[in-house]
Amino acid sequence: MADCSRTLDDVKTLLRAFKDTDPPQTKKLYDSIAETYDQDLDMLNYRAPQLAVDFLDANFPGAREEVQVLDVACGSGLVGKLMAELGFRHFVGVDCSQGMLDQAAKTGLYQDLRLALLGSDPLPAQTGVFDVVMLVGGLDAGLAPVSVVRELCHAAKPGGLVCMTRGDHRGSPSEDYGKDLQRELQLMEDEGLWRPAGHKRTLRYMQDPYLSGEGVRDLLPEERFLSGTVYLFQKSIE
Repeated sequence: MADCSRTLDDVKTLLRAFKDTDPPQTKKLYDSIAETYDQDLDMLNYRAPQLAVDFLDANFPGAREEVQVLDVACGSGLVGKLMAELGFRHFVGVDCSQGMLDQAAKTGLYQDLRLALLGSDPLPAQTGVFDVVMLVGGLDAGLAPVSVVRELCHAAKPGGLVCMTRGDHRGSPSEDYGKDLQRELQLMEDEGLWRPAGHKRTLRYMQDPYLSGEGVRDLLPEERFLSGTVYLFQKSIE
């Protein structure tokens, strides 16, 4: 049962625990918060799923009913729920946490749910199968390694779309990760694997989990939030 007594500062404390974890610990932490995950993200004004799905929707041509979607780092199924409202019907989800997959299964939207730790395990998806590949929120130090973006591209059909989000988290590891990610995205474009189909910056990606205490109340609303980016790429047609 979800812990309805948890406060915003409690949620921020939980998220800060992810900073120095190794992959097995990360899996355990996600398992431990699976039942309260949606509630926790709502308190953080976590807008990444909505931002990603809205941007995809604005750039997706044609009907959605037969589109095959791979939802990587699917968590509890937030992205699947939003996409289903827009007419998408066919989802495969991947996550490192069995607890999260159990929550995603309760949505009734996913035809298949697969357990895998990105970077340690190969992405459990066939090459060239999916019309849309989503990765919302997993691109940061301690989560999915930068190398996973190539696996996302491989899973997409020629001409398929890969949609990713990343928040501008504070600290040197996250800043270094962001630089490495930009280099990899550009390298994949230079290699002809995909082309940019658009990107969108936002000043309100989510509340900053590293701000807590009474002083937060004195900050302007925009100072309480992390900025972030939605990326959209189209796989090259071979």
